[in-house]
Amino acid sequence: MRDRIRAGDREAFAELYDEHARTVYNHAFRLTGDWSSAEEVMSETFLDAWRTREKVEPEGGSLRPWLLGIATNKARNANRRVRRRLAFLTRRPPADPVLDFADESASRIDDARELAAVFKAVQALRRPEREVLALCVWSGLDYAQAAQALGVPVGTVRSRLSRARARLRRLTDEQLTADSGRVRPGRAAGENRTAAMAALAVQEEAR
Repeated sequence: MRDRIRAGDREAFAELYDEHARTVYNHAFRLTGDWSSAEEVMSETFLDAWRTREKVEPEGGSLRPWLLGIATNKARNANRRVRRRLAFLTRRPPADPVLDFADESASRIDDARELAAVFKAVQALRRPEREVLALCVWSGLDYAQAAQALGVPVGTVRSRLSRARARLRRLTDEQLTADSGRVRPGRAAGENRTAAMAALAVQEEAR
């Protein structure tokens, strides 16, 4: 596969896309938190992969770490673009308030709040922690593959992942308990976090 990709074999590249597009998309979403940005990152990743195909090492295993490394850099750029747009929007007059229909769908909103808490906690992680969490936990790379994708030593991946897991647990629990009056009765913060993390995976696979 590597030789075919390096040689510009379009059928091989189509196979590469079919095999890894979902993984790249999900990874991009975890880093950007936005469906449209994730789609843009995925497109840019494969375009850049095609343009730089000759840089692929001739020896090695799966090309997934290579693709996720490109996607990580593209997601950084996408997040910078979002921050610039948000800075612009903050200078505009606020929009009219939207009517609150929470009483009509309390159960569904509780689930959305729990999922939102996880998203907010992930985005609150430091960028290096967020990236290694997305690569190792959700994309399933081992330490060596994640190190290859990020261009850092394996030991750095290990320490970042350990910090990321600890901070994610703490931040998610804090976010959920801060709104404890609306959390469903009988569900502890840790249970809410587990349910929301599962829902996150379900939402990704449904796209």
